[in-house]
Amino acid sequence: MKEFEYADIANEVKELAQICKKNSKIDPELYSKYEVKRGLRDISGKAVLTGLTEISEIVSYTIVDSDLVPCEGKLYYQGVNVQDLVNGFIAEKRFGFEETVYLLLFGELPNKEQLENLNALLVKYREELPTSFVRDIIMKAPSRDMMNTLARSVLTLYSYDEKADDTSVENVLRQCLQLISLFPLLSVYGYQAYSHYHDGNSLFIHSPQPELSTAENILHILRPDSKFTHLEATILDLALVLHAEHGGGNNSTFTTHVVTSSGTDTYSAIAASLGSLKGPRHGGANIKVVKMFDDMKETIKDWEDEEAVREYLVDLLNKRRFDKAGLIYGMGHAVYSISDPRAEIFKGFVKNLSVEKGLEKEYALYNMVERLAPEVIAKERKIYKGVSANVDFYSGFVYRMLDLPIELYTPIFAIARIAGWSAHRIEEIINDGKIIRPGYKCVAKHKKYKTMEDRVAEEGNEDIRLA
Repeated sequence: MKEFEYADIANEVKELAQICKKNSKIDPELYSKYEVKRGLRDISGKAVLTGLTEISEIVSYTIVDSDLVPCEGKLYYQGVNVQDLVNGFIAEKRFGFEETVYLLLFGELPNKEQLENLNALLVKYREELPTSFVRDIIMKAPSRDMMNTLARSVLTLYSYDEKADDTSVENVLRQCLQLISLFPLLSVYGYQAYSHYHDGNSLFIHSPQPELSTAENILHILRPDSKFTHLEATILDLALVLHAEHGGGNNSTFTTHVVTSSGTDTYSAIAASLGSLKGPRHGGANIKVVKMFDDMKETIKDWEDEEAVREYLVDLLNKRRFDKAGLIYGMGHAVYSISDPRAEIFKGFVKNLSVEKGLEKEYALYNMVERLAPEVIAKERKIYKGVSANVDFYSGFVYRMLDLPIELYTPIFAIARIAGWSAHRIEEIINDGKIIRPGYKCVAKHKKYKTMEDRVAEEGNEDIRLA
């Protein structure tokens, strides 16, 4: 299609868009009138229950005399406190993501043999990605957005699967394990193709190494020289563990349940979840945090000047800085009030990495913003619950210190969260629930049908009135 044709279509669409805006706007007061829980949450942030799960639990409050009292946040995977899980594999100097995958999928911690068998299976599936797939699917149509590349790759894998539509637990588990193993390759190879064809950089396609963990393999296939430090791999592994799952109610995981409940295939369900995670309100939050801090560092001359930082945060909330959206990115969460346990776990390791990278001043600035932002938000805004740093506040900083390209920030999230999506898909299938179909109240007024002649006459009268 020629460029001038795009311009013609754009003008026509603009006119149609105005009709959409005119006729599709719903009076905000009607949501209160009909007690609609927008976002499936009430004004205090409490979620509408839509299902049951054993996969993970988020604890953000306790009940005292029938009242909800905010508490320090806790996160459990299959009943195991994530803090204890992390402490365990860190103390034993092991990588934890593969162990987390086992826990989420099978509901119990693996013994040594079970973990070795899972690792061997993931290695086997990584080696089964056809060379032709990389050449014909990833390399021939590189996209500027890696989440688009990842979703397209997942949907195309359907064509390579002789049992693509088999939704038995055994087959779905096999498909999910294959996708868990392949997500790092699909993501990084997609970036390498984009970097080469769009930015003119050298093309590197490294094969994964069977002796390396998921986190190590990501760094190995991404970097031209395949070199990385143990601390770098440890922190990337920790990021994968902390992003692997977060309750059934987050947007992408709920999408997994909704689409799975229709009886569709695994590739379609996971592609839908990827579409959800791609949204900047979900998976892209850490990118906003990084860009916000870039703007802050350019604006504030002395990063240790607490009053200057406070003033910048006030300006953010009043839409005078950065993207003028009125948000301090990385602060606040739909569920947590006092603290996000993932951010708390991450923080100590982030400090160690900042020392290794010589970025202590940047870490100190992050630390100051984390401390000041809740005070500024409480003063400038009417809030119904506490505000604290969420996991996105630090994850973007970590990825930058790891020299990960910003195009891979959200795919890294997906590489982790595919573990949780897989567990929830299998849980939905095993429990054979009904198709998920929430209600929407129609508030449109009934209108009498008009013939084409009446419509033309009415338009003529409208023109006369406007004249």
